[in-house]
Amino acid sequence: MNIAIVGASGAVGQELLRVLDEQNFPVKSLRLFGSERSEGREYEFRGKKIKVERLSHDSDFSGVDIAFTSAGASTSKEYADTITKFGTVMIDNSSAFRMDPDVPLVVPEVNPEDAFNRPRNIIGNPNCTTIQMVVALKPINDLSPILKVHVSTYQAASGAGAAAMKELEKQSQEIVEGKEPTIEKFPFQLAYNLIPQVDVFMENGYTKEEMKMYNETRKIMHSDKIQVSATCVRVPVLRAHSEAIWLVTEKPLEIGEVRKALENAPGIIVKDNPEKREYPMPYDISGKDPVYVGRLRKDLADPCGLSFWVVGDQIKKGAALNAVQIAQLLIK
Repeated sequence: MNIAIVGASGAVGQELLRVLDEQNFPVKSLRLFGSERSEGREYEFRGKKIKVERLSHDSDFSGVDIAFTSAGASTSKEYADTITKFGTVMIDNSSAFRMDPDVPLVVPEVNPEDAFNRPRNIIGNPNCTTIQMVVALKPINDLSPILKVHVSTYQAASGAGAAAMKELEKQSQEIVEGKEPTIEKFPFQLAYNLIPQVDVFMENGYTKEEMKMYNETRKIMHSDKIQVSATCVRVPVLRAHSEAIWLVTEKPLEIGEVRKALENAPGIIVKDNPEKREYPMPYDISGKDPVYVGRLRKDLADPCGLSFWVVGDQIKKGAALNAVQIAQLLIK
């Protein structure tokens, strides 16, 4: 396949390069695009150095089969027609088109068939927190339709980009040295702290990130029944998001059947042995492909309720890997 990456210099763009190689993706040619600031930079892929081209409305995408775009919503909106006008499939990692009715929002383990109904030749890559949650919800929903989900997220600095990760590392070092921590990327000090806000607040008191989880889950799972209430929190972890999930199904489910469904589901590893203190943690999951599930138990507050813990690398499965898996669907 002839592939392009738009936003090649960013954290997700760099992860895309690694994932394409790890997945042995059939790349015939690869073009990298970026802003004026990153134009001319060189990145190595499978032994060849490739220069970043400046993205413009004169950029020629003819002959490009698939373009992975990860340069922000405004860039995706501005250049979508430029990218797709010659038949290129645009797999977009921004929020630009996720709720567009003519753009499928795809998680291959959950709704692979949606990738083949794309009137605008654009496929949306969901929000990272949504991706890892719906991967875990799907096998449970197959047992009994899910009615309610309450989720609290513990989101790593990497969700805000490479500069945010560097800021957390810098703050930690500055605090150890007795210096005033640098605060630029986040509204407050993140090191040794929690920030109960990810993205801007909406009129209903929820943040944009929290509403993404509500709206995207319903679209991906094709369900008007599921109600999702989220609280998203930024935590001083470098990489991999964690989520505490409580859900209610139409009928009561036994833990044994839920565990078996999760163990047999694609893209999931169940790591759940409390007696041996075995459960997923972001430190262990960083850089890994699957979504990990642990702390599985019945909810004491509702006979139809379940509670569990989910951890996934949001740069990998939450962004780059999910996008590449969508492309693999198209090739199949």
